[in-house]
Amino acid sequence: MTPDELKAKIRAAFADVERPPHWCITDSNEGDEPASLRQEFAEVPDWASLSTTFLDQAPNGYGSALSFFSDEAFRYYLPAFVIADLDDALDRTDPVFHLTHGLGASATKRINPRRYGDRTFGDAARHRFSLFTPEQCAAIAAYLRYKADQDEFAASSIEPALASYWLQRTVTDR
Repeated sequence: MTPDELKAKIRAAFADVERPPHWCITDSNEGDEPASLRQEFAEVPDWASLSTTFLDQAPNGYGSALSFFSDEAFRYYLPAFVIADLDDALDRTDPVFHLTHGLGASATKRINPRRYGDRTFGDAARHRFSLFTPEQCAAIAAYLRYKADQDEFAASSIEPALASYWLQRTVTDR
């Protein structure tokens, strides 16, 4: 699949996802980054209008937006980041990491036992991605396959994520 075909597939898969309300941009109030993220994304009309420079730096030049989005905001804004990555326009932000972390070697590692008990990175990833439809999962799987073919280093985290999660979620008979 060419990058242009892949971008079209991503746009189509996520076309009907509604923009989350302002109060739902982040699911944390701890630290400066979530507040900055809410402020910077409050007036965004839709994900397709975001510049790649904005995406790579939000919030406040940290490039950490994907780490602080709520699950709903992650699903809504993800296509912008993935398309920017396909255009090779991201330096600070790595959508592949956010789509594979918790689905490979780190899946059974507990996040912070004192705060979250036995919740693992795998539990958190599966919960976050559970909002995605089979069509959206298929678009993400196609993107991850493309990235694995382009980057041998990334393939080492992509292949386990595809095998353990993304490919299973492309099936519509659940």
